[in-house]
Amino acid sequence: MKAVRLLAAALALSALLAGCGAQDGLPAQSAPAGEQESTGQNVPAGQQQSGGQPAQAAQTAAQKEESGLYTTQTPISQVIEDPVFGDYGRLIFPVDSGYYSGSTLRDLRLTWYSNIDPNKTVEIVNYLKQSVQSGRTVFYDIYTDEEKAQDPDKEDTCLFFFKGEPGERFAVCNAGGGFAYVGAMQDSFPHALELSKMGYNAFALIYRPGAQIACEDLARAISFIFSHAQELEVNTDGYSLWGGSAGGRMAAWLGSYGPAAFGGDNLPRPATVIMQYTGHSNLTRNDPPTFACVGENDGIANWRTMQRRIQALDEMGIPTEFHHYPGLRHGFGLGTGTVAEGWIDEAAAFWQRQVED
Repeated sequence: MKAVRLLAAALALSALLAGCGAQDGLPAQSAPAGEQESTGQNVPAGQQQSGGQPAQAAQTAAQKEESGLYTTQTPISQVIEDPVFGDYGRLIFPVDSGYYSGSTLRDLRLTWYSNIDPNKTVEIVNYLKQSVQSGRTVFYDIYTDEEKAQDPDKEDTCLFFFKGEPGERFAVCNAGGGFAYVGAMQDSFPHALELSKMGYNAFALIYRPGAQIACEDLARAISFIFSHAQELEVNTDGYSLWGGSAGGRMAAWLGSYGPAAFGGDNLPRPATVIMQYTGHSNLTRNDPPTFACVGENDGIANWRTMQRRIQALDEMGIPTEFHHYPGLRHGFGLGTGTVAEGWIDEAAAFWQRQVED
């Protein structure tokens, strides 16, 4: 009861706070002001070139089409409606279509995101399709049918599984989207895919909009993975939580307070939290080792806010690593082709050091 009272008090306090750098405590139901575009306009999401493809690339695209694979010219609607995904194809892209634009995979834009790589988008959807066609399960419900009947919004939640080596540790990647939508195609799917290539078992969470319920979904997802660890062939020791923007807040909150504080099972907190471009400033002496990175031109999450939090953790003796990249805006994802490219390898190495120590 004491923990519940503390949680309720913290929620009431956080509801009074606004701004990316000023929000402390546990999450409020509304989207944190600092995780939304302050001008009311969508940040252009993607720096794709409009030029034509070289002949070799065009030939490869034609071969993909003949084999049934997607290309940059594939309509987004075709992926969503592909029978191979059953009724969960709609969760691959934002459920609320008002937060993305573009008719093809090449043209995809996501609100508040930049540097979207259409080739990575194609790689991700083809990975999911080929995984399903080969008999691997990529989609997992985290709520029962009864729970979804009681709360229909839970229909829009799931875990996408990017399988690594059997018996390897797992990571849960949480996309941002201002707690208004889930920008998984830029902010969690690419990370999960790359982590799986390294051998880790990686999950991308599709959660309900709203800070509190998003954290509840993350707590439920972690509990699901622990309870199905044998089936999933994952090592639950030393797991990590990853997140960008609003997803970074989720990872940090669960890192600070653990799954049980948000309705999950009584489980260990993560061994490591990996955060990108978020103004989350709350911290505790129990926070796990934390890796953080952000662009210096981020107009949503000021890089100095992240720096101050990391410095405070460091002063408490908590292992940290921080990177800020000149010229980068909000939502750069993997940072392919930018000064941030390769940060995910550094983050994975940081995580590995924590579990080896």
